[in-house]
Parts: sequence; structure tokens; C-alpha cells
Amino acid sequence: MDTEPRRWTVLAICCLSLFLVGLDTTIVNVGLPSIGAGLHVGTRGLEWTVDAYTIVLASLLISSGALADRFGRRRVFRLGLVVFGAASVACALAPTVGMLVAARAVQGVGASMLSPVALAIVVNVITEPRERARAIGVWAAVFGVSMAAGPIVGGALVSGFGWRSVFWINVPVVAVALVLTALFVPESRAERPRRLDGPGQLLLAVVVGGSVAVLIEGPHIGWASPAAIAGYLVVAAAVVAFGRVETRRAEPLVDPQLFRRPPFVAAVVGAVVVFVALSATLLLNTLYLQHARGMTPVAVGLVTLPMAIAATVCAPLSGMLVGRFGPRPPLMLAGAFIAAGGLCLVGIDVRTPVGLLSLAYLLVGIGFGFANAPITNTAVSGLPPARAGVAAGITSTARQLGSALGIAVAGSLIADASPAHLAQASRPGWVLVAGCGLLVLAVTLAAPAAGPPRAPQPGGRIKADARRDA
Repeated sequence: MDTEPRRWTVLAICCLSLFLVGLDTTIVNVGLPSIGAGLHVGTRGLEWTVDAYTIVLASLLISSGALADRFGRRRVFRLGLVVFGAASVACALAPTVGMLVAARAVQGVGASMLSPVALAIVVNVITEPRERARAIGVWAAVFGVSMAAGPIVGGALVSGFGWRSVFWINVPVVAVALVLTALFVPESRAERPRRLDGPGQLLLAVVVGGSVAVLIEGPHIGWASPAAIAGYLVVAAAVVAFGRVETRRAEPLVDPQLFRRPPFVAAVVGAVVVFVALSATLLLNTLYLQHARGMTPVAVGLVTLPMAIAATVCAPLSGMLVGRFGPRPPLMLAGAFIAAGGLCLVGIDVRTPVGLLSLAYLLVGIGFGFANAPITNTAVSGLPPARAGVAAGITSTARQLGSALGIAVAGSLIADASPAHLAQASRPGWVLVAGCGLLVLAVTLAAPAAGPPRAPQPGGRIKADARRDA
């Protein structure tokens, strides 16, 4: 597995799994009306077919990464494919909304074993720093495409084959990925497995899952309601308990020392901010075009196609820039383009030209394409290869938190707006998107410039970290 073509084959297989996870995050939204009609359920019940997947996925990402580092990344990756595929079949055959929600939760379990574990496999197979930066650029492109392709693919499947097809489509892809993984993906794990941190994993699941649940439900139950306040208290207590547990363990799940490394902290915060902007853009765009402009899901996908294309083209370019010049140039481009895209629509109304809309989505797509590679590369470079699964899990969790936060804030802005007033109500949301871009730009300009990634020297800092963390 030391030849270049085989390394890139492993990358392609791992990207296939990432595409599945990202696609399933957005594809089901398009089918919700059809699912409601088929299962005779209202909107609130339907929302849990999306939320159950998101909450479980976010809760288990870091734990799945840690388990992969200990028991073998290929082993956990294959298990994730099996669980995800079986749950997809259960979703497609679900006779009631309760069964569908339960199957979606199991899908989230499988998905949590795919995204961070696949990235950890890539990091351990492609070890040369500049080559790895380029590989992460490709990885970021696939993730962007999967998120943006959901409405297009979902709309076409629902229109042609019914809502159950959005789950059946996963089955052949999973089967192909399982065969390719058995043939090409090598096993890897930490040289000396770390002890399992059961209390830390449980508390982290409560922290992340509780935070995402509160963000999802906040617009519906009210941010000051007794249920929301109870959620805040539970999350706060879990955060305190998690901090105490992790600082007292010899081998914690998440080493608190990580958050004393400015590049790692910046990468995590950057992931949250960028995905706040992306998720707010996707939500505001979908509701505005469908409700205020009366477009079909397929038409919505076509209008936003420039965003998917831009993310696809710019992410590999971003990886090359990271490998050659370091993370600062692509992050500056990312912040500037995201801010420009948001500013294009701060005065949006029902007569805003489609050309301006597509231009705004193009700019946001360019920004997102440039952002993901430097953020991910910085994060996975902050830990030794033995802990690649945990590093990938932390950045994946940051993305999920950012997505949930962006949806919660944008959803609150337009929650009570009628179709006629939805455009005006969404204007603060576009200010939020622009502000996220400016924040990325400001932080990047204020941070010390970092050069291109370099291979660690014998006896250097990274080697020392690896010995300490192994």
C-alpha cells in the first residue's frame, strides 16, 4: 500500500463514505412532504426523522474516532458501513414514523463510524505533509458536494421513485464501499492502544447531543421555556463533569492540553463558524426559494448549483495552497468570499433577480471550498497519527455543532414569517452569514502566519507529542 496510485485509491474509497454521510444530512429534507403524506404524520413528527440522525451522529463522532484508534480503523469503518447500510434498508421499509425515526438514529450510529474514521485512514496512509494537505482538499471537495447535492439528488429521486428511494440509494453504494475496503484499505491503529475512557465518552455524548438537541428544539419550544432551561442545566453540568473527569485521567478521551494549542483551537472555532454560515445559507435559501418564490425542489437545486460547483472546484485548489503556502492564504480567501456572498443578499426581497441569488450562492460556495481544507489539515496535524481518529472526530463534531447553531439561529429569524414576509425576515440571517465570513477573515489576519506543512524532524516537537500520547 506504499505506491501512490493505491494511496489515492484509499482516498477515493474513504471519500465515497463521506459522500454518503453528507448526502444523508440534507437529502431527507426534500422528501419530508412525501414522507408525511405516505406515513400520515405532521411536520413536527417529520422533523425528528432529520433530528434523530443529526443528534446521534454528533454525539458519537469523537467516541467512534477513539474506538477506531484503539481497535483498528478499517475494522470500525467496515462496521460503520454495515450499520449504515442495514439502517438504510430499515428506513426504506419503515411502516410508521416511529420506526423511521428509530432507523434514522441507527443510521447516525453508523455514520459516526464513517466520517472521522475515514479521515483517520487517509491521514495514516498519506503521511507526507504537503501530499496530505492536497488529499484533504479533495476530501473537503467531496464533503461540500455531498451537502449541496442533497436537494438536487433528493428532488430527482422523490419525483421519480418516491420517498423511500432516498434510503434505497444508499444500499448499492455501501455494498461497493465494503468490497473496495476489503480489497484496498489497510488496517491501522495506535501502536499502543490507549485505555477506554467510558465516563468521558458518556459525558461527551451528553454534552454534544444535549447541545445539538437544545439548538434544534429551541426555536420550537422557546429559548426561555422550562424545557430549554432544563436542557441548558443538563449540558452545563455535563461540561463541568467532563472537564473534571478528563483532567484526572492519565489517558483522557480528549486531552485538555489540546485546547492550549492556538492552531488547534482556531481550527475548531473556524469549523464552527464556517458551518454556521453554510447551514444558515442552505436553510434560508431553501425556504425562501420554495415558500416565497414558489420554486420546486429540483428548481431550487438548479439555482444553488453554482454553490456546489464552486465548492467542488475550490476545495482541491485550497488543499494545494495549504501544501505550498500554509493555511493563511486560503482562509483569507474563504472569509472574504463568504462575507461577500452574505452581503449580496442583505436586502433580499421577493423580486431579487435569480442571477444575483446564484452569484451570492457562488460566492459562498467559493468561500466554503477554500475554508474546509486548511481547517481540517490544521486540526489533524495537531495530534500525532496515533490519535488521528480523535482529531478527525473533534473537527467533525465542530462542524455538526456549527450546522446545528446556524440552523437554530436562522430558523428562529424566520419561524413566524409568512411566505410574503419571509424574504424580509431572512435579512438578518444574511447579515449573520456575512459576519461569519468577516470573523474568519479577522481571526486569520490577527493570527501569526504559518508556513506550509513540513515533515517532522527526528526528535522534534511532533515526535515528542507522539511519544507522550501513544
